[in-house]
Amino acid sequence: MQTRLTTLLGIQYPLVLSGMSWISTPELVAAVSNAGGLGMLALGPLSPEETRVAILKIRSLTDKPFGVGCTLLMPGAKENAEVALELQVPVINFSLGKGDWLIERCHAYGGKVIATVTTAKHALAAEAQGADAIMATGHEAAAHGGDVTSLVLVPALVDAVKVPVIACGGFADGRGLLAALALGASGIAMGSRFATCFESPVHQHTKQAVLDKDQHATIYSSNFDGLPARYMQTATAQRLTRKPMNFFVAAWQAMLAARQLNISLWKIMAGLVVEPTKVRLLACFGAATPRLKAATEQGDLKTGMQFIGQSQGLIHDIPTAHMLVERIIDEARQQSRQVNQVLAGSITTH
Repeated sequence: MQTRLTTLLGIQYPLVLSGMSWISTPELVAAVSNAGGLGMLALGPLSPEETRVAILKIRSLTDKPFGVGCTLLMPGAKENAEVALELQVPVINFSLGKGDWLIERCHAYGGKVIATVTTAKHALAAEAQGADAIMATGHEAAAHGGDVTSLVLVPALVDAVKVPVIACGGFADGRGLLAALALGASGIAMGSRFATCFESPVHQHTKQAVLDKDQHATIYSSNFDGLPARYMQTATAQRLTRKPMNFFVAAWQAMLAARQLNISLWKIMAGLVVEPTKVRLLACFGAATPRLKAATEQGDLKTGMQFIGQSQGLIHDIPTAHMLVERIIDEARQQSRQVNQVLAGSITTH
């Protein structure tokens, strides 16, 4: 299946593994790439040395193209990106920041850069900076999706930019892939669906919770990790997203986060006065990390929080990455034949 995206990245199928912290590990990245898609390593929770080890591990597991995901707003992001650039990772995906410097250096060794955005304004800015493709993250997505649903956001961005667009948010099967292609996208990125694959490190208890819940059982809020995000609906999630963190709790959490990230406490104290919004974000990030890890790694949904998209309602099994990729491509082709028959007037929809 060839699209502008597969040609750009040198992959077999237009399927991308989203870079998910504690989930998009070298094993899952390699499994997706070996299956014909593009695996994307999440750099967010890694130190520069851990980033180096992870990239080398991926290269020991696959000779296919792969990428890394870098959230530029987060502490340590630039240092991790430097490692990826040094090791000449084929594809770099950046979000929440200006990536012109990263694009220039990645292009210098022949790499490709994907910018993740939620608005046409940011898509145009990334294209102007030289991004090779745009990942459009709709409201349905897990974690930090935008305000506009994929059904509208994707064609709007396809109309706005000239580079290939990857649809993200609400996609979990071949019907979704075909729909995205019909909207003008060149491929899809999936987080929740790949997170429930056999090779995913997500705890079995959490995977089972995804299978047991439907598309209604999510919460979208900016009150937990500081940015608008979508979580699995649990009693804990309902409680922790009810209201924003107050100033004094934020200050305390910022101190704890600073210690974990080796950031000077004096910088935090000064930031509370000069840049309170950024410090609050750091505080929320510090407070969120243990709970996100608890759900993902330990299967603890009583104290933990799990990012999940509305595609949760479309996930009913735990296949290998290879099985899932082949199934999605087969479904898309079968659905395409049925749609063509409908358009030709030979059958009716159900």
